[in-house]
Amino acid sequence: MNDHDNDHDEHGDNPLHGVDPLQGVDPSDLHGVVDALSASLHEYIDAAVGVRAEFGAHEADEDPRILALESRVSNLNAELYDVLHDRLGLHSDLTGMTWDDGEEGDADLPPQEEELDTFHLGFVVGPPAGTSDLSMDSVLGIVDDGGAEIARRLTDRGFDVTEWGASRGVPVEFEPDDDEDDIE
Repeated sequence: MNDHDNDHDEHGDNPLHGVDPLQGVDPSDLHGVVDALSASLHEYIDAAVGVRAEFGAHEADEDPRILALESRVSNLNAELYDVLHDRLGLHSDLTGMTWDDGEEGDADLPPQEEELDTFHLGFVVGPPAGTSDLSMDSVLGIVDDGGAEIARRLTDRGFDVTEWGASRGVPVEFEPDDDEDDIE
């Protein structure tokens, strides 16, 4: 099965995820979610200023009013993702945080060394309950299969996955001088 077939399976015959342009979309419900998100962000700012005037930074971070508003903003971010996906078929990445260092780069060039970053996924796993043919060593194979799937999905979305690995008991370490031909 190729990657296109997998995308088709995930979304069925939904024309939102097809190759044809989508015409006649009424954006009013999309704007409604953005307006609600904007209002919540303004409410958060007002509350944060007020809470910070009462408490130190650590206490303000843990204030129930702040936590409730952060939860509301998070839920509205998820709602925005869902409405963009449901109405337009987009897989938007609007809530990630990226600090712009002010340098403009050429998007057609491969990432420069300073643009690379590492991401980690870890699990604490106990043995299966009851009698099982599975050993703790089998977990590494499952994690490795998951890593291959994640790497494929990142590559499908245009990211350059230069290395990935799975290990047991210790974090995967990448050597800066590794030859890219050795990458799984």
